[in-house]
Amino acid sequence: MAYRLYYWPGLPGRGEFVRMALEAAEIPYSEPARDDGVEALLSDMEKREEGGGFAPFAPPYLVDGDVAVAQVAHILTWLADRHGLGGDDPQTDLGLIQLQLTITDIVAEVHNVHHPVGSGAYYADQKDEAKRTAAQFREDRIPKFLGHFERAAALNDGPFVLGGKWTHVDSSLALLIDGLHYMFPRRMAAVKSDYPKLYALRDAFVDLPAIAAYRASDRCQGFNEDGIFRHYPELDAA
Repeated sequence: MAYRLYYWPGLPGRGEFVRMALEAAEIPYSEPARDDGVEALLSDMEKREEGGGFAPFAPPYLVDGDVAVAQVAHILTWLADRHGLGGDDPQTDLGLIQLQLTITDIVAEVHNVHHPVGSGAYYADQKDEAKRTAAQFREDRIPKFLGHFERAAALNDGPFVLGGKWTHVDSSLALLIDGLHYMFPRRMAAVKSDYPKLYALRDAFVDLPAIAAYRASDRCQGFNEDGIFRHYPELDAA
């Protein structure tokens, strides 16, 4: 039976990190909320809350029979264990999980750029604060995170973190690079040459036949201003 991925319909968001791994590995899945509307997600979450046990706090979460796994890094680690999307030994897998959790950190900071005061307030109500946060993120945090990922990408020969084999970390790094380019096109164009290994990783991943087919399909949703990566021109600079 195919997995069921629950996420908000109409935006890539954090759910796209899960989709990218599923699509690259050609693992069958469905999205109830995308097929049947947001009520399919809200109803499922309510049933899980009322059913006891460890219910997901928020989407995305992946359902396999009676098992529901939430949190992006947790989902991807779980998929890696079951579908060979990780390393070949426990130490390598721990390193990949560590990188995946660091990707979670930068994604949280990305969201805070356009919502630095509060996630419940509109962007228009915190634009001044967002400009200050964006400047610090562009100048300090992007180089710090991408430098860390560049060193990981350079550990082995070949385009991916482990060399010739892509893992869940490569799928997430490829999406991260594209998301940052959407959000900060001027800044990312200015720093691109500083991270040759990371960009080679990104290019190799998006060139995978399964990912190329996914991106050409109507299953792939473009970045937009309702998601994690949002492009507001006033927040970008070289």
